[in-house]
Amino acid sequence: CLENTDPRTRGRGIQLLSQVLLQCYSLLQEKEVLHLVLFYENRLQDHHLVIPSVLQGLRALSMCEVLSPGLAVSVLKAIFQEVHVQSLLQLDRHTVYSIITNFMGSREEELKGLGADFTFGFIQVMDGEKDPRNLLVAFQIVRDLITKNYALGPFVEELFEVTSCYFPIDFTPPPNDPHGIQREDLILSLRAVLSSTPQFAEFLLPLLIEKMDSDLQSAKLDSLQTLTACCAIYGQKELQEFLPSLWSSLRREVFQTASEKVETECLTALHALSVCLSRSVVSSDTEDLLDSFLSNILQDCRHHLCEPDMKLVWPSAKLLQAAAGASLRAYNCITRSVLPLLLEQYTKHPQSSQRRTILEMLLGFLELKQKWGHVEEDESTLLSLQAPVCSVVFSALTDPSVQLQLVGIRALTVLGSLQGFLSPSDLELVVDHLIRLALHEEDSQSSKAAMEAAGSLAPIYPKVFSGRMVPRLEEELQSGREEESSRDHCSLQQRCLQALAAVSTHTSIVRDTVPVLLQHLRKVQKGSEARNAQDVVSVCQSLHRVALQCQQDVEGCWYYHQTVVPCLLATAVQAAMQESTHPLLGKVLLEEEVLAAMVPVISAATTHLSPELAAQSASHVVPLFLDGEVSFLPQNSFPCSFQPFEAGESLEAQRRLVALLMAFVCSLPHNVAIPQQERLLQELLALSCSCNCPFTATTAAKCFAGLVNKHPEGQQLDEILQLAVNRMEPSLVEGPRRTQALTLLLWVTKALVLRYHPLSSHLTDKLLGLLGDSELGPAVADGFFLLMAESPDVLHKGCHANVRIMFRQRFFTDNVPKLVQGFHAAGPGVKANYLKALSHVLNHLPKPVLVTELPTLLSLLLEALSCSDRVVQLSTLSCLQPLLLEAPQIMSLHIDTLVTKFLGLTSSPTMAVRIAALRCAHALTSLPVTVLLPYKARVIRALAKPLDDKKRLVRKEAVAARGEW
Repeated sequence: CLENTDPRTRGRGIQLLSQVLLQCYSLLQEKEVLHLVLFYENRLQDHHLVIPSVLQGLRALSMCEVLSPGLAVSVLKAIFQEVHVQSLLQLDRHTVYSIITNFMGSREEELKGLGADFTFGFIQVMDGEKDPRNLLVAFQIVRDLITKNYALGPFVEELFEVTSCYFPIDFTPPPNDPHGIQREDLILSLRAVLSSTPQFAEFLLPLLIEKMDSDLQSAKLDSLQTLTACCAIYGQKELQEFLPSLWSSLRREVFQTASEKVETECLTALHALSVCLSRSVVSSDTEDLLDSFLSNILQDCRHHLCEPDMKLVWPSAKLLQAAAGASLRAYNCITRSVLPLLLEQYTKHPQSSQRRTILEMLLGFLELKQKWGHVEEDESTLLSLQAPVCSVVFSALTDPSVQLQLVGIRALTVLGSLQGFLSPSDLELVVDHLIRLALHEEDSQSSKAAMEAAGSLAPIYPKVFSGRMVPRLEEELQSGREEESSRDHCSLQQRCLQALAAVSTHTSIVRDTVPVLLQHLRKVQKGSEARNAQDVVSVCQSLHRVALQCQQDVEGCWYYHQTVVPCLLATAVQAAMQESTHPLLGKVLLEEEVLAAMVPVISAATTHLSPELAAQSASHVVPLFLDGEVSFLPQNSFPCSFQPFEAGESLEAQRRLVALLMAFVCSLPHNVAIPQQERLLQELLALSCSCNCPFTATTAAKCFAGLVNKHPEGQQLDEILQLAVNRMEPSLVEGPRRTQALTLLLWVTKALVLRYHPLSSHLTDKLLGLLGDSELGPAVADGFFLLMAESPDVLHKGCHANVRIMFRQRFFTDNVPKLVQGFHAAGPGVKANYLKALSHVLNHLPKPVLVTELPTLLSLLLEALSCSDRVVQLSTLSCLQPLLLEAPQIMSLHIDTLVTKFLGLTSSPTMAVRIAALRCAHALTSLPVTVLLPYKARVIRALAKPLDDKKRLVRKEAVAARGEW
């Protein structure tokens, strides 16, 4: 074939040889490679039909490691000389780029020996390239030419021209493009070339200025982002000539643009320019371009700051801040001129709205100062203006306008974070203002912001806040309690508690605030004040916040734990004893609401303990509940013994405290051994099955489940689970304690499902069987929510539970087919139970998984909408709404049914169902228009009725949905 006179036959021969070489190039020896290279080079002069196969062979040879020196140069010279690359097909052009890339990777020094001839040869190869696949490779070659210092010689402008002709990229990938090249890929690839060398600056900057003035937003954005990228490698020399034009274009865009994106990119580019000029070292005989550049900016923007009502005030402030944020030198230069002006304007304008605008601009400059931290020889204007700046901020804090107060509080936080800015007397004033705003300001926004500010500043000035703020808050709390009859004092008390928690952001302050909160808790518990459960809940909420703030600090966490946990336990045990002896005293601490508020406090105080400290604490708390060992509790002289697991009516109150045991043991880290664990599990199991009080039974079941979930695999676990199954199964069949047995079954199933325990499938089947039970069925269906949802107090990752990834998907795969089967086989009275269980499972499934299963489940979901149970309706609607957006093709097939069902439910007696149905009707508009048009008139007519709904939230959804239709 290779010697045949017909070029097609010769081409086939070379093609076969090239395919063989592509398979075995790594096995060739040096002499063989030399022989083949000479043959292929010679073939480049052959007929044009042969050239594609020749190039494939050369590509194979370009990957050989045993290529003799000089051959790479010889091959490239032959290609540059003999092949008109741009007349080839796309694939063959790509082959040429691959050969060049291979040689650049393996024979760099040889190619550099060609000097600028190599660059010129490549320019000829690339000139006129149009295919995006090839351009990505070509751009990478140009970038390597520049970054690896190949000689560009006199061809810098030609190389720039051959790449910049594609700027800005205007490419839309064809639909169903198999190559997956996006416009963004080409933009980034070209930008990397254009911004790779300062040698392009004289050609590129005029091009960027021209494209910034374009009417196309995409061209503006691309130009601005490319300018920002160039500033990283340019110096003063490259920019000098173009600075006035660049500033003029940037200023015009920011002053005139309606696009937020363009404005953001302009400010980023201006910042980059200022950084570039700040970086340049100025020699004594050259002009300092940064100063003259900033002077131009000040000259064009400063006067607009005197017009707080005018539209150019914010664009001017943003431009000044973008330039000032570049370096400390730029910051000092701009603030020297701007800060005195803003302070003067603030006193000049009495109106709150104008003052707010001015203070927000001032705040922007103050925030920039944080970037450089504390500088020893700080020449900044800010320090010389300390008194007027503080005066302006303090005046904002006393202004009647809430919006101005909020900006003042933000400014105060920033001033406090600037080291050495606030004097001791200023700090005292800061604390006084924060206390006043936090406790006595009518507007809750200001009060909340002041508390947050106190929390931010407290770690910086712990002594001031400990010595001044905490005692004042304690005093206010005391006076609030003494006169608590009025509602105002109640809310003052609430705010004091919140403020004490907010300020507890430093260990030394926690040591002051925690005793105050605990003291308040004890006083609330005693005497006639014990009627107010909300008071105790408020203290617990504050204690919980403090616990969360302490968690990352080892010392603070342990102090908190050993102070708060014993105190809460002692107070609760005391209350339970009084309940046993004097039924009216201490009752408030045993209410469900109060115990539920204590649970997160103890849990948060325990989760972050080190294993050693957690074990030390466990050695006290567990014996307290099992053996009544009260010696570690403060004030431990109790009227009788503490025996929560003993039988007897009089101990009902003590049994309720198992909630606190649950909070503690279920939050311990995995590797902490729980003393007497087997006995504890048996006591909890017995209590959960035998207790008449639903709260206690549920808590014992949760505690049992939490321990089982973390229990190591092995015989002990198998035995305790078998014991639990033996207790539950007879109780579930008949008797007075079916509900307690079901609660235990649900929690144990959840504990095992989370850790993929083999017994979980047996227990889940038990639950599926109970869905058909006329008495327990509805509760079992609700239980599927419990199985799938995140539990707030036990069995979640935050309390170190054993939670395997994708447990929901696994549960779905194993059990949904059984649910569907059960639904079809069930009688009419219990079908709703299966639908409710199914909707709970689907609602908690990741949406991508649900979309793949949708075709098989949609008919069931639509049937669920006809169910009279509002929980089923709500769950199904909330399941369908995202599916309308994510799977429009499948949903379109059922449009008739969907429209009918959704419109029917917009007049449901339940407000939540009406809202969900309207949201689904709204989501229908994301389906293809051709599908929707036949229903448009009907839907608009039907949605007129909910516009008059008596509930505002329903009307709001109706307006949105109807408008979209």
